[in-house]
Amino acid sequence: MTSRVAVGIAGTGSYAPPVVMTNHDFEKLVDTSDEWIVQRTGIKERHFAEAHQATSDLCLEAAKQALDAAKTKPEELDLIVLGTISPDFMLPSCAAILQSRLGAVNAGAFDVNAACTGFLTALHTGESFIAAGRARRVLVLGAECLSRYLNMKDRASCILFGDGAGAMVLAPHAETGRGEILRSTLGADGSGYEFIHMRGGGSRMPPTHESVDRGDHYITMRGREVFRFAVTRMSDLIAQMSEGFPREEVCLVVPHQVNARIIEAALERLDWPMDKCFVNIQKYGNTSAATVPMAFHEALEEGRIEKGKLVVFCAFGAGLTWGGTLLRW
Repeated sequence: MTSRVAVGIAGTGSYAPPVVMTNHDFEKLVDTSDEWIVQRTGIKERHFAEAHQATSDLCLEAAKQALDAAKTKPEELDLIVLGTISPDFMLPSCAAILQSRLGAVNAGAFDVNAACTGFLTALHTGESFIAAGRARRVLVLGAECLSRYLNMKDRASCILFGDGAGAMVLAPHAETGRGEILRSTLGADGSGYEFIHMRGGGSRMPPTHESVDRGDHYITMRGREVFRFAVTRMSDLIAQMSEGFPREEVCLVVPHQVNARIIEAALERLDWPMDKCFVNIQKYGNTSAATVPMAFHEALEEGRIEKGKLVVFCAFGAGLTWGGTLLRW
């Protein structure tokens, strides 16, 4: 039996498109206010893709950063795994488009759809390929253009989401010397699929004039149910990932940036201080699969990740899905 290869993070990257939508911009569209949005979500602004941009464009910028940081050429990649619910097209995969645009001629490529858990699903998949000896260099990403699926008349949902992309290059830890992935978990409960939902566009409800007129192609949420699920799941994931380690060994929790109140409630449930948690939702909103890699990249740039310390990733989303990862930097 082949021994498991320890996997580390060789480089990271992040990209937010240039159009900034502030809370004051939304005051002109729906019955809301900057104060109302900040109090309930913690969001002050979010980035939207320009008209000519699609998800693969955002991925390309984040991927180039990650490859540069990892000192890796595109042709050295063995695999590209992209977490997204907003690909350029229903087919082919967004990862395949990215593979071509990068010139990653030796890489396989596919998308994973786990909504806000998409990046951690991609990370877990990429790590498994390297750990099993099936790949040596894997590019994993989370990216979304959710602005394309927002009902700008629904104040409960349109204010929440933004666009962006985050990327990591994975390689054997013996080569990276940092970011060793120690444990991961993924889970799902499909009975809650209607909590965060977009009815139209799939095989059950293909697009028609009637479905578009009804608004079936917009994201809808059942806020109270999502809040309860999210607080419980986030706190459980943090506890599960850090179990067996002294709390002081964990330098940072990088959670899915879903809602500042949810993050605060989850940390309070664990009696963990907020200064052990990285939050940037105020600048980007909820970018779904992109939140964790974007936040981690920013935390690295700000010097929040201490060498030799532990970092916890946790996310949850539509499906319902959830995932967690523990790594040592």
